[in-house]
Amino acid sequence: MVRIFLETARMVLRELTEEDSGEVFRLNNDPEVMRYLNGGLPTTFDDVRSRTMPLYLDRYARFDGHGNWVAADRGTGEFLGLFKFHPDTPAEADNFELGYRMHRSTWGRGLATEGAIALIRKGFTELGLRRVWAQTMTVNTGSRRVMEKAGLRHIRTFFTTWPEGPVEGSEHGDVEYALTRDEWLAQG
Repeated sequence: MVRIFLETARMVLRELTEEDSGEVFRLNNDPEVMRYLNGGLPTTFDDVRSRTMPLYLDRYARFDGHGNWVAADRGTGEFLGLFKFHPDTPAEADNFELGYRMHRSTWGRGLATEGAIALIRKGFTELGLRRVWAQTMTVNTGSRRVMEKAGLRHIRTFFTTWPEGPVEGSEHGDVEYALTRDEWLAQG
């Protein structure tokens, strides 16, 4: 039985399984979806199956049941994308990173924001988190809007080295957004 982590008005966020490999391949092989993650470089199904999926699936054991969550349509079960919600290291169990990667067909419908808000709420009300943070490229205005709508605020701009080589827009750096539990409570 696949574990359901969270439900929103339009989505179910459920545990990722090996059976999702084909959908993860489709998502990770869309150059527009991956534009701000690896410059839109293609991947192979074998790479997703042998490297990406084991990395994603290992997170549940490594992070006490937290990791990557499939966003599925509540009505149809259609795979809409993935959310990341787990700590960076097991030692930082109260400081979760939030991430999202959604199929282009979902863009502009508020689904990433809906999922982000629900995860943040669950993190602060049920999981005892102290802080939630997210990061993206400075030029990724769509992702930054999701972070802002979810209540996160800009913390810093920083520069990093890209393993794939320079990605278009990387000269502007990356941004980190964050929200503490106290700040979330103060938002009402």
